[in-house]
Amino acid sequence: MFKIASLSARRLGRSPSFPVNVRPTRADVAVAHSIARSTAPAPEQVARALTWAADEKLLLVLTAVGRLASRGCGVPLRRAGNHALPVTVAASLLPHDLKLVFDQTRPDRRTVIGHMHGVSLFGKRKDAFPSGHALHMGALASAASGLPAGLRRAIRAIAVGLSLTRIAILAHWASDVVAGFALGAILERVLRLWTGYSNGISTEDDHADS
Repeated sequence: MFKIASLSARRLGRSPSFPVNVRPTRADVAVAHSIARSTAPAPEQVARALTWAADEKLLLVLTAVGRLASRGCGVPLRRAGNHALPVTVAASLLPHDLKLVFDQTRPDRRTVIGHMHGVSLFGKRKDAFPSGHALHMGALASAASGLPAGLRRAIRAIAVGLSLTRIAILAHWASDVVAGFALGAILERVLRLWTGYSNGISTEDDHADS
């Protein structure tokens, strides 16, 4: 999926040095160039405003408040609150750790015409891979699996839409968003083994009901 610049290390039979340089695919570059040529200041401003809805700081505050609010609710909501907070914390930490391992230049640093059309600089230059915002949204979309069909579809549509804003503002390559979304979904499913979400009432719930 990604072209990793470690050819010399492979020839010598050694592991690549860190951080590993991740290069965008041809499809990534084509998508970014298309956005840079066709975007405008107004849609860029809207996308930048929307993308903050998936910011880790906001999500951490919301899940912490939600967990406190769920204390007086029934078992299903308490279980959801118990699950949401550790998932959000883990989804906030994981991208930072991965960005210590991988270096990738953001597409907004590789366009001139995009800046003429309203694209602005976002985040640290080498922190393109993976998309932390998309990772949060992947976890949210995965966690919605236990909700009623209508609400589940709405949440997943919002999660996908917010993830796509990261591509629209050229903060990430398309593959960064796909990878982040997938990692978030995997992370949420793995943490279910610990929190007990959708796998029966957790131990904490049992104590609360006793």
